[in-house]
Amino acid sequence: MRTEDVDLLIIGAGMAGLTAGARAVRSGLSVAIVEIGADVGGSARFAGYAWTAPSHEVMDQHNPRGDRELKRALVDRLADGISWIRSLGVEAKHAQRVLSFGRGHQFDTNHYVDTCRRLIVEGGGELLLETDTERLVVERGAVVGADLRATDGTRSHLRARTTLVATGGFQGDPALRTAHVHPHADRMQLRSNPHSRGGGYRLATQAGAATGHDDAGFYGHLIPSGIPFSDPADFVDMSLYYSEHALLLNLRGERFADETLGDHLTAMALLDQPESRGLLIADARVFRDWITGSYVEGAVAVDKFALASKRGGRVGLAEDLDELAYLPEEWGYRGETVRDAVRQFNEHASAGSAPSPGREPAPLPLDEPPYYVIETVPAITFPFHGVRIDDRARVLGEDGRPIPGLLAAGSDTGGLWHRAYAGGLASALVFGLTAADTATEPTHRPRPRRSTTSRPSSISSHLTSQEPKLTSSAS
Repeated sequence: MRTEDVDLLIIGAGMAGLTAGARAVRSGLSVAIVEIGADVGGSARFAGYAWTAPSHEVMDQHNPRGDRELKRALVDRLADGISWIRSLGVEAKHAQRVLSFGRGHQFDTNHYVDTCRRLIVEGGGELLLETDTERLVVERGAVVGADLRATDGTRSHLRARTTLVATGGFQGDPALRTAHVHPHADRMQLRSNPHSRGGGYRLATQAGAATGHDDAGFYGHLIPSGIPFSDPADFVDMSLYYSEHALLLNLRGERFADETLGDHLTAMALLDQPESRGLLIADARVFRDWITGSYVEGAVAVDKFALASKRGGRVGLAEDLDELAYLPEEWGYRGETVRDAVRQFNEHASAGSAPSPGREPAPLPLDEPPYYVIETVPAITFPFHGVRIDDRARVLGEDGRPIPGLLAAGSDTGGLWHRAYAGGLASALVFGLTAADTATEPTHRPRPRRSTTSRPSSISSHLTSQEPKLTSSAS
């Protein structure tokens, strides 16, 4: 078994881990990054906006049950995070509106993660790809490193003054999803990279970490039912962001949520409904303004109705309101009930009376035929349940005190979001930088004894020359 020691051991080479690694190397720390996948970047390669609420007041309004200190850290430090991106020579565009309340910056995430990788390697950092972290090593209550195993069976032991867990969440593990997200969470398609299977969550909890609430929810979006993702580009192309302007009815033909709160929140609500499926109904106005339009300024517009139809989804076009009564019987919905629900909503909206559930702002009727119908289901990107941290990215134990030597960042963490959401990429960026800064601080605990075992002369066997260039889109 090869033994080494470093200042900062990072488990996971996604947005949070690479950000922390590049910052730490620039601060003069020795760094090793362990990644179970064959390349770096994780789900960040499929995203494109670092955004969050523009103020504490807006954050509290939209995420009232999130951890107060984490929320404030995210809002206060995002500007520094954008400055960090730009300092690496990666363009981050001017701030723009995201969702109905957020502000953020579009940037090329592929350029960013590949730049971080280059800086880490050129700065002497070690990158171990296709390597699993078997366990964290704990001595006298402090995490002092980890035991690793490569796909070829080679084992190694890394001692570290500080260890950062940043494996991207547990959305790839159906058992953890059903245990900590929802009893039916295993029904959902995975809208992220397949390697985030709870490795960091298990490592941290085995070391004594506290975790967040099981009812915190998840980040995801509505997608057409019955269409498997065939390519990472589908994560954006198949997401039905326009749902906040349409009507969503459950299997009983009932509205059950205020759709205008956002597609990401409606996805959580739909998971609770019978069979976790429903009908998304839009009229010609919504089709024209939102289905074929860009969800965020600068994003590529995709006709999601045409795409769902082409891919074999359950879609329908009704030339007028009465035709909604003739839904295919095999879909399992009562067409007359669906028609009447849309008609009733239109009557309330036209009269200026509030529908139930409510709808903000004042609802517009869906009264411009034809009507576009897609059966939809929720898909998960990452869970909100995770390892608890403080605003310095230190992992907290069951007693509420930091576990010495252990940090966490990104989607492995819990507490920031509670059935609400305002930017996953921003959180990974901010707390990745925070973790590196915390690791740079002097500690009262002695540094690990340096091993006399020589470091490998080359790390090329652990690197991949592949640098995929996926089209960046809204996260």
